[in-house]
Amino acid sequence: MPINITMPALSPTMEEGNLSKWLVKEGDKVKSGDVIAEIETDKATMEVEAVDEGTVAKLVVAAGTEGVKVNALIAVLAADGEDVSAAASGAGSAAPAPKADGAAAPKAEAAPASTQSTPAAAPVTTAAPASVSADGNRTFSSPLARRLAKEAGIDLSAVAGSGPHGRVVKSDIEAAVAGGGAKAAAPAAASAPQASAAPAPAAAPKGASEEAVLKLFEPGSYELVPHDGMRKTIARRLVESKQTIPHFYVSVDCELDALLALRAQLNDAAPRKDNAPAYKLSVNDMVIKAMALALRDVPDANVSWTDSNMVKHKHADVGVAVSIPGGLITPIIRKAEEKTLSTISNEMRDLGKRAKDRKLKPEEYQGGTSSVSNMGMMGVKNFAAVVNPPHATILAVGAGEQRVVVKKGEMVIATVMSVTLSTDHRCVDGALGAELLQAFKGYIENPMGMLV
Repeated sequence: MPINITMPALSPTMEEGNLSKWLVKEGDKVKSGDVIAEIETDKATMEVEAVDEGTVAKLVVAAGTEGVKVNALIAVLAADGEDVSAAASGAGSAAPAPKADGAAAPKAEAAPASTQSTPAAAPVTTAAPASVSADGNRTFSSPLARRLAKEAGIDLSAVAGSGPHGRVVKSDIEAAVAGGGAKAAAPAAASAPQASAAPAPAAAPKGASEEAVLKLFEPGSYELVPHDGMRKTIARRLVESKQTIPHFYVSVDCELDALLALRAQLNDAAPRKDNAPAYKLSVNDMVIKAMALALRDVPDANVSWTDSNMVKHKHADVGVAVSIPGGLITPIIRKAEEKTLSTISNEMRDLGKRAKDRKLKPEEYQGGTSSVSNMGMMGVKNFAAVVNPPHATILAVGAGEQRVVVKKGEMVIATVMSVTLSTDHRCVDGALGAELLQAFKGYIENPMGMLV
């Protein structure tokens, strides 16, 4: 039986992606774990691995095709011993034709009855779709595991997966069969409409109609630039944030002279490797560490809001806004409160470079407990950032500049940085936000505390 490879869901919110490159050609033999394609999402370019062995019978979707829907058929493998030409002739597409650079997408024949078309809803790095049980839970599995389960009458939703992200693989089915296995649900339940297992994705936010806007301008005085996937995602999330999160803002000025002196001292003392320093601390690295320690010290502010519960996080996973062409992305420093400044600096340098190359993995930019957005390096004195759900806080960092301050009744010059904390007022009240900001200010103005 031909093995269908479908467009994987590389993040929970992914609805479509661009098939940027095939790394195999028709007739190539592949085995489980081989990288077969590169998929471009709105945030990154990801490699897709094969989850079964076989021969590439047909590449259904051409390289460079844009807007390929999740779970659309993209290629077909012929299983070992199967006639490749027969597998290719039976290849089809279970989804509407994608668009490719404005040209008509290649047509495909009807899909075999065995094609799985249930939308996946968790980050995966393979082409394995999910089956949906009667209670709506999703079970990710390889095509081979699904075939073996069907032949043995095993209910996939009752099998614990040992593969990546809990995916059910061949060995799990074999173990279930050896142990008696969980029999599949009744046919009536299995044939329930799968479309009801997942809510319809939220529509992109609507603004003024294009026709109404264009009437305000002279014909020929503008050009239309289509929104790409990243810009649509940013727009949708910003609208979601402003429509659902009651923002509250707290600002404070921090003196930087002690931090700048310590930073210079630590950089001068950095050991050298291959004629280069092992690390080079930036002010932003120290801001990340100070924010993480402040969240540790004020745990009631290290939270996320849900309608039923307050999610209290055990670690400070700090996202850092990075500007990339066409938008921004927020890679995350995990457990930042436990890491040294040099570790944070080197991780941030690596994440920032791969973010600009759009090579981040979904787990490297999804989640987190708070964020830092630093526009000080662009000369911005102060600003207020938009909370990025599910975070409850985000710190906007302005430029350090020399200002006149009063100390012990006398005017002196100090390097001062203004920061503004935006909070989700549902879970971080004004007093709590002020407490968090004071803890942050304490580490910035007494930076030796970040070394112990």
